[in-house]
Amino acid sequence: MKSIAILFKSLEDETRLRIMSLLLDAGELCVCDLITVLQLPQSTVSRHLAILKNAGWLKDRRAGIWIHYSIAPDLNTEQRIIINALRNILEQDQTAGVDRERLATRGATNCCA
Repeated sequence: MKSIAILFKSLEDETRLRIMSLLLDAGELCVCDLITVLQLPQSTVSRHLAILKNAGWLKDRRAGIWIHYSIAPDLNTEQRIIINALRNILEQDQTAGVDRERLATRGATNCCA
């Protein structure tokens, strides 16, 4: 029961839900992309990413000075159930839609180069 509480607690913040929505849609994003789309400081975005990663939702990979995040491929059964529900809910969310548009209009800007 405690592990399930940790999973839900890690998702209780709007910023973390926005990050999850973007990653569910895009697959993998660099921290710089998330900073731009969310319009938040790097420290805030990094703190939320760390919470999601520590809860087992995300994996990361380093590319130069930047870190890219994606949904962890080895989610457990409970996480897979939650992520499927989350995907369905966030597809209808207005804020998530604005974030997706912001990411799409960001286009080929490559801050990670």
